[in-house]
Amino acid sequence: MNTHENVKTTSSLAQARALTLPPREAILQRAPSVKQFWHSNAKLLESAWQEWQKEESGSVFEPSIQLVDEQLSKAVEQAWQNPDQEVAVKNLWHEVAPGVFKAQFFNPARLEELRYYLDALAKTGIATRAPFGIVYNRRGAMLDPRSEGYLAAPGFQAFYNQLLDDYMRPIARLLMPEIHGFDSQTFGFSIEYQAGMDTSLQPHTDASAATLNININLPEEQYEGSEVDFYDPITKHVKRLRFEPGEAMLHRGSVPHAAQPITKGTRNNMVLWLYGEKMQIPVFNNVIEPKTAAERWAKPSNIKDKFAPF
Repeated sequence: MNTHENVKTTSSLAQARALTLPPREAILQRAPSVKQFWHSNAKLLESAWQEWQKEESGSVFEPSIQLVDEQLSKAVEQAWQNPDQEVAVKNLWHEVAPGVFKAQFFNPARLEELRYYLDALAKTGIATRAPFGIVYNRRGAMLDPRSEGYLAAPGFQAFYNQLLDDYMRPIARLLMPEIHGFDSQTFGFSIEYQAGMDTSLQPHTDASAATLNININLPEEQYEGSEVDFYDPITKHVKRLRFEPGEAMLHRGSVPHAAQPITKGTRNNMVLWLYGEKMQIPVFNNVIEPKTAAERWAKPSNIKDKFAPF
């Protein structure tokens, strides 16, 4: 075997593709061996993702902010240039339930590009961890570097961080002022609800200050059921909501919510969280210190910690 062949067969990508994932039963039981698998292979997997991206450079679409709805993108860009113009961003979000805001986030016509990219990542043969902490889901991935087995493709990470830093954080501060100071840390996962499998999510709150839930279904991917119920803790009323391809719901993590069973088709979502250092979140009825627009449209200087919700 020549040297070139030897380097190729022992590359990080080849080694990563040769890994055998722990059994599903062990994953569901959160066996110590599963954590050890991700921990011992963390550097290898990150290196494999870098190698894969280098190999596929120019042949695989990489997601960018061009996927964001044009109105939202223009309003956000304007606010970064002049924070006093942030009202244009606020006007695009509508409070559809107490503490729950809805807007068009991604351009539905361009979602096929994002989904094609995510499908390409899923076919790399590089192991990723599904979000079993949320539901026993067979699809989806952890998106944040603080998570074991996260989706470490550099191109995706650049896109992911831009969504959080340039969009989610300032918008959440604008709509929910109390989260400011509890939003330096990030977390994310993708998830799929499929009829006949893991189809619902019981009432719960999130371990976040703010949650952004984006529907990344293609326009032609119709589904039935899987509405999201939001509970008003004061009135006890329930608001049942459905969001279409590219639409997002931004809500306080403390708002109780649940997903209804999906009865037909699939629903694909990208979910992003913000919270403070060591997973701190705002205290209910805490006194809110007024912030300026310029403070809202600024990135925190905090170093990212290693705390992950699951």
